[in-house]
Amino acid sequence: MTRPITIELKRLPHGADLPPPAYATAGAAGMDVVSAEDVILPPGGRHAVATGFAMAIPDGYEIQVRPRSGLALKNGISLPNTPGTIDSDYRGELKIIMINLGEEAFAIKRGDRIAQLVAAPVQLATFAEVAELSDTERGTGGFGSTGVKSGAS
Repeated sequence: MTRPITIELKRLPHGADLPPPAYATAGAAGMDVVSAEDVILPPGGRHAVATGFAMAIPDGYEIQVRPRSGLALKNGISLPNTPGTIDSDYRGELKIIMINLGEEAFAIKRGDRIAQLVAAPVQLATFAEVAELSDTERGTGGFGSTGVKSGAS
């Protein structure tokens, strides 16, 4: 197991009494984050839900924002840009962009768990422009080109 990194958290006035992001179980990869506001998401509606805090992520890391599977399965509530990335140089309030893909309006209450946060290392890269790319077995085959295994005999 790797050692945890320290992420500085600044509580904002509208999030003063809310719990900080936390792991629900010892084996959890994501920390649950809660809403700092009441919101009604109509079917097809989107909203950047306030969390009531800002943070300082260490250089070389990002925070990935991911949907909660229970909200997605039971209510059609997801994140339209999943996984969202919070960069290490961002210092504003964390807001979770949520979307209602369900058929009913969905109420988000202050204190409801709305997403998961996963701390991840960032690998920087550069591009080297070339005249030709090395060849592979797949080559230029695009969507669906590797086929689908069928259970039929």
